[in-house]
Amino acid sequence: MTIPRKLPEGPTNLVGLTRDGLAEALRAAGTPERQVKMRTGQVWQWIYEKGVRDFEAMTNLAKPYRTLLAENFVIAVPEVVSRNVSTDGTRKYLVRIAGGHEVEVVYIPETDRGTLCVSSQVGCTLTCSFCHTGTQKLVRNLTAGEIVGQILVARDDLGEWPVQGAPKNETRLLSNVVLMGMGEPLYNFDNVRDAMKIAMDPEGISLSRRRITLSTSGVVPEIARTAAEIGCMLAISFHATTDEVRDKLVPINRKWNIEKLLKALKEYPKASNSERITFEYVMLKDVNDSDEDARRLIRLIEGIPAKINLIPFNEWPGSPYQRSDWKRIKAFADIIYKAGYASPIRTPRGEDIMAACGQLKSATERARKSRAEIEADIARG
Repeated sequence: MTIPRKLPEGPTNLVGLTRDGLAEALRAAGTPERQVKMRTGQVWQWIYEKGVRDFEAMTNLAKPYRTLLAENFVIAVPEVVSRNVSTDGTRKYLVRIAGGHEVEVVYIPETDRGTLCVSSQVGCTLTCSFCHTGTQKLVRNLTAGEIVGQILVARDDLGEWPVQGAPKNETRLLSNVVLMGMGEPLYNFDNVRDAMKIAMDPEGISLSRRRITLSTSGVVPEIARTAAEIGCMLAISFHATTDEVRDKLVPINRKWNIEKLLKALKEYPKASNSERITFEYVMLKDVNDSDEDARRLIRLIEGIPAKINLIPFNEWPGSPYQRSDWKRIKAFADIIYKAGYASPIRTPRGEDIMAACGQLKSATERARKSRAEIEADIARG
């Protein structure tokens, strides 16, 4: 006996459906088979190229078809609860998703690009001890629609849609996406993949795969899949040069240690001089910032096309760590640079609105661990 598939309650949200998923949804709603491909392309462009959320505005569709769409579907994005703008122009959005959960999204304007830092989970399962987000327990994975919806929300705010007066080939205030917000992207692989495929589609948001960077703390079994199924740039949240230290800073290291992680990276099929793997390294005073750490890091990454992104630690309430002194960070960077690796020092952005790297935390998570509690967690290791 075949059990009929349970239909979703209420209208289906089209945001987050892949092209094949959108085609299937339109077919199931009654679109004639001979029209499915054409209608899929039309609806796709209205949503992702033009930024339209109202079916009535889809003027190249016949009115009866627009009515059919409105009866069966919605075009819904996360709700913006609050928007804070830093003195340096960084924008932080607190957005609400299904179930009343909230996540944070950050837009960072620079002279040559505009980068959106996107979240992939509500909270995080990794409990990295230096990261504010890691003190919030994982609630759930975001859907593909909730992930790509963050891009749509930011483009709304930046006025980057033709319906807002932007030309079709606008100057791209939002030119780059980094999956470095709340959560571990590779623990939500399928939804992250589908969202990024939507973002890269040339008939919509049309971001180049090389302008999307996925940051992982080291979910080794999914790293090769990232190259094969997403094809974006890869960043590793590394932060330590010994297993003893990394076990405390990045607890996933106890499952996949430095040796296993580096083996996966040496085999990463997309790594090349033109597509280097970025090693993210937060600078923690008297923890991981010695000259010997720098030299050990160079030895570890030998043979991997790489650059090292040094991140001055961004402090948050109750943090047990301090930022390395600027002189120490410069000395660390110089050792790496002289070994032949790019070693840019990331300029902290949005610190005044708690939007800097490692500071994101959902406003729904009210409980704050005390410094003593966090230090006790670290000691238990």
